Amino acid sequence: MTTTTPPVANPAPTPGSSKAPGTDKRRGRLLAAVLTAQFMALLDVFIVNVAAPTIRVELHASGAGLQLVIAGYTISYAVLLITGARLGERLGHRRVFLAGLAVFTAASLACGLSQSTGQLIAFRLVQGAGSAVLIPQVLSLIQRNFTGEARMKALGAYSAVLATGAAAGQVVGGVLVSADLFGTGWRPVFLVNVPVGVVLLFLAARVLPRDDRSEPGRARGLDLPGLVLLGAAVSLFTVPLVLGEQEGWPLWTWLSLGASAVVFALFCGFEARLARRGGAPLISPRVLRVPGMGLAVFRLGVVMAVNSGFLFVLSLHLQGGLGYSALRAGLTFGPSAMVFGVIGLTWRKWPAALQRALIPGGFALAAVSCVAVGLLLRDGGDGGMWLYVAFVGGGAGLSLGFSPTLTRALATVGPQDAADASGLLATVTQLGQLTGVAVFGAIFLGGIESQGASGAYSSADALLVCFYALAAAAALGAVSGLVRMRR
Repeated sequence: MTTTTPPVANPAPTPGSSKAPGTDKRRGRLLAAVLTAQFMALLDVFIVNVAAPTIRVELHASGAGLQLVIAGYTISYAVLLITGARLGERLGHRRVFLAGLAVFTAASLACGLSQSTGQLIAFRLVQGAGSAVLIPQVLSLIQRNFTGEARMKALGAYSAVLATGAAAGQVVGGVLVSADLFGTGWRPVFLVNVPVGVVLLFLAARVLPRDDRSEPGRARGLDLPGLVLLGAAVSLFTVPLVLGEQEGWPLWTWLSLGASAVVFALFCGFEARLARRGGAPLISPRVLRVPGMGLAVFRLGVVMAVNSGFLFVLSLHLQGGLGYSALRAGLTFGPSAMVFGVIGLTWRKWPAALQRALIPGGFALAAVSCVAVGLLLRDGGDGGMWLYVAFVGGGAGLSLGFSPTLTRALATVGPQDAADASGLLATVTQLGQLTGVAVFGAIFLGGIESQGASGAYSSADALLVCFYALAAAAALGAVSGLVRMRR
């Protein structure tokens, strides 16, 4: 089997579909609305990182409290993604998208006006829940309203937005905190969402197609036992990953990680039994049986782990080891984010002879670039112009590993399974990001602590070891691509 793009199913036109006459302009506005909302929600996973020192001073937050401010959004977001996907299928993607956007916007306002650490933590949890309801509808709306080449282009744009949100969050956060608008300090990193969210609510209400109550699958139940088991498994996995480094990896973190595997096994067993009884499991077995879906899940997890680990560790080195400001550190990632987006939008136009090699070649390029970054910074310097060349190579490689994988995985998923596929892949990308930050962050910080020193040189030594580990992870993705090519 080759890795050329599989044929795309062209379902019968539904209201608002790409085959209805005179819908091209409306379809473009629909894509702009949903991708802008997705970008805004993804931005808030990372935008708070650079505002953390200011939040700690102004709200007198403890270390644990500050960690929960940052992690609360991510935890509720990861736990509720599958639930959000199923709600969209059951209640209507338009309705649930608008509800999630409204919750996210209101919670952003509440975060920006918070007067205590406890308030900010609580509203961040609500903000993450709004994102979890909002994000899965984006893929489902694309799947249901675009077909053929138009769907491929829309998925390319989706990939570009998804993977550039991390770098953009740090850039935007650095700009807003450094500007200190009207003496408001950290608050604009949340308040900036409010006017954007209000405009998007108005636009989306006009351009998103009305939900069709007659669509098959709408009557499927929520599978509450499955939701509880999956939510518990994801919580047991994400909480220690987010808090483990801060707490020094105590015994409870390892027990929680072990328990997550047990609960996930219980979830899989329950879902299999439910499917055999003719019930409606949380993730349709048809999605899991799509050719290449398992391999795609692995690749997407690896890409997002490498991407998030790369950004997190390098941000720590630039600000802690080299003394860069938050703004300068954020802007450093600009070239990588830009090339990621450009390749995500253009790879389908490349010669057919290259298509089979895109994914393994992309992972291999990412691995080489990771090694190059580590070597360029190993002496405590700034790497010069060659560092940006390595950044471009890393962004290009990760984009080639991510965008074709996502597009090809979704190309054969029918509209009736769009919600399940959206929830599954969105959860995988989020868990990949968490895993990358936790694993590679632990390698980097552990390396610094083991040297018992501070400054650019000790940070650079730890960085080199960490980037060798990042390169090894990217190499696993390259091997997975070669296995696929030889089948």
